[in-house]
Amino acid sequence: MARRRFTREFKVSAVKLVQEQGYTVAEAAQSLGVHPGSIRGWLTKFTTAPSDGVAGGEGGMRSELRRLREENKRLRLEREILKKATAFFAKEQP
Repeated sequence: MARRRFTREFKVSAVKLVQEQGYTVAEAAQSLGVHPGSIRGWLTKFTTAPSDGVAGGEGGMRSELRRLREENKRLRLEREILKKATAFFAKEQP
């Protein structure tokens, strides 16, 4: 079987699936039809190191983005719960 070759753009988009969209390596690999080891290698190759400990470097921005996305998800869930509770208690009013 011939060895498959992937473009740089394909590899970068696979890395973005894991880093920015929250896919696991296995999920991204299955979705794209590639071996998980390939994606792990691409992660190592295309992930930039934090900028020498300088606050707000690339690594700091990624962790901040991840934290904000988790907070956003939690807040949306809380908002949905409050909407449902409001609708429930509005029905019981005489």
